Amino acid sequence: MRVQQAYAAWATTYDSDRNLTRDLDRQISQSLLQNLRVDSVLEIGCGTGKNTALLASIATKVQAIDFSEEMLVKAREKSQFQNVTFTLADINHPWPCEDRSADLITFNLVLEHVPGLSFVFAEAARVLINGGRVFVSELHPFRQYQGAQAQFTLNDKAIQIPAFVHHISDFLDAAAANRFALSQMNEWWHEEDKGKPPRLITFIFRK
Repeated sequence: MRVQQAYAAWATTYDSDRNLTRDLDRQISQSLLQNLRVDSVLEIGCGTGKNTALLASIATKVQAIDFSEEMLVKAREKSQFQNVTFTLADINHPWPCEDRSADLITFNLVLEHVPGLSFVFAEAARVLINGGRVFVSELHPFRQYQGAQAQFTLNDKAIQIPAFVHHISDFLDAAAANRFALSQMNEWWHEEDKGKPPRLITFIFRK
């Protein structure tokens, strides 16, 4: 099943399924971003709007992008904010955004489904203002080395969503190639992850 088809099928149960990775990502984003105040946020891979409410609370305006119309339907249903615009787009192609139009760009659990990081970091550099931030929260490659990837259950069958492994150095190299400076990097465990490799990794880059 292709990535887009998989997320279309998952949309109806994504919010209610037991998903420690989703829950940890939400907690991390809240912890790291809640005290920011910015004019414009570009949310890449908004899904069903898991983090959109948080971003709407810290920004004057939010453009939330996803390539699954079914996920966006759920996000629109939940959104109670007048400062959020939802956009259907594939980030592997030129983004529907003006140059230097965002103060903060966020990627949450989306880059594992992107084959290469060079293009998305180049687009982020184009869209971000000077001095702006890029926030990345992704499945830790250590987990991927062990075979972990996004999956859900459909009709009692486990569906694994196609994913690509990006090493820590891949993130750092793609950022450096586009003149981003690393401000912060952290590794994160869910409370049920005792004795296991970190579940998520986060980066904050500055332009």
